Amino acid sequence: MTTALVVNSGSSSFKYQLIELDGEQTLASGLVERIGEQSGAWRHRNHLTGEATSNDAAEVPDHDAGFQAMLDAFDNTGPSLEDHAPDVVGHRVVHGGTTFDRATVVTPEVEAQIDALATLAPLHNPANLQGIRAASRKFPDVPQVAVFDTAFHQTMPPWAYTYAIPRDLSERHGIRRYGMHGTSHKYVSERTAAFLGRPLEDVKTIVLHLGNGASACAVDGGRSIDTSMGLTPLEGLVMGTRSGDLDPAILIHLHRVAGLSFDELDTMLNKESGLLGLTGNGDMRDVQDAALAGDDDAEAALAVYRHRIRRYVGAYTAQLGGLDAIVFTAGVGENNALLRRRVLAGLEHLGIEIDDDRNELHSSEARRISTDTSRVAVLVIPTNEELEIARQSAEAALATGS
Repeated sequence: MTTALVVNSGSSSFKYQLIELDGEQTLASGLVERIGEQSGAWRHRNHLTGEATSNDAAEVPDHDAGFQAMLDAFDNTGPSLEDHAPDVVGHRVVHGGTTFDRATVVTPEVEAQIDALATLAPLHNPANLQGIRAASRKFPDVPQVAVFDTAFHQTMPPWAYTYAIPRDLSERHGIRRYGMHGTSHKYVSERTAAFLGRPLEDVKTIVLHLGNGASACAVDGGRSIDTSMGLTPLEGLVMGTRSGDLDPAILIHLHRVAGLSFDELDTMLNKESGLLGLTGNGDMRDVQDAALAGDDDAEAALAVYRHRIRRYVGAYTAQLGGLDAIVFTAGVGENNALLRRRVLAGLEHLGIEIDDDRNELHSSEARRISTDTSRVAVLVIPTNEELEIARQSAEAALATGS
């Protein structure tokens, strides 16, 4: 039996799951948050018994204390880590640059490389490292594996990842398209081939990962050939608070005419734009409710959101040279039937036909929402990044004999 503890660490919180890989069963999950604040909090659920516990007034001064709170929750609520001891700890790491194209067992050298790549993900990689180091101290004899969001996209050809700026600048500073959500795109594209009962290498897929953060990916035979996020997670689709694509001269113009500093522009694009900037609300559910109630700004924002997705669907269909499946995943993609219908309306000329009854069905299972005669299969496949991290971590540890 192989058991993996999966950790997704941020600067002030971390999520975790304990997964038994032989049956791909989640044994426990939890969240430790408000780390370093006056009052921390944690939640833990034993999936074997259904028992859940929490503490909204915990002392969690640092990640080490957070991991101790997690271990105490396992001791008190279960399942027992003596009976289900992790064979590997898998960590989500946002940016692997061009250095990492697969899950990698963490060594001091790997830690140093992740730290060096923090210039490309200053909000994420240092926080990911905090989780790795805290887990290493709590599980000193268990291999720690880093699974990189960017790794899946390292198969993109040069013309897809190259920006048309002076080559010496891009080479000196590592400026290129890296892409994000790679763990999700990999998991979903492989599940798509399995769902269709076809060899992975024969399937051309567009994966639409639509959550508060959102990205599209063109997957040809299991390989990412293009994706909408770029050097950072800012490029591409309209998101909850991020702008996605825009003319870069807009930033120069705003700096000149509005006096906005670079820090102010950075904050605006990442935290004050997207649906939030267009409507005052960054949650798709609230924006859609407002649109249905007659709010013109909300309806206009949804039109912009849909238009951006459709533009990528058209571009990636051309890039792939054909299309077998479009797949919706993540919170918005999995749960918003109206958005799915509006995104794909009028694309019958591409061989896409939606079955309205199938699309309206609420389910946590992978499912087809296109008609039986649709040339392109349209699917909804719930993503499971934690399971994918667990799988890749176990494979990496086994390959290195860790």
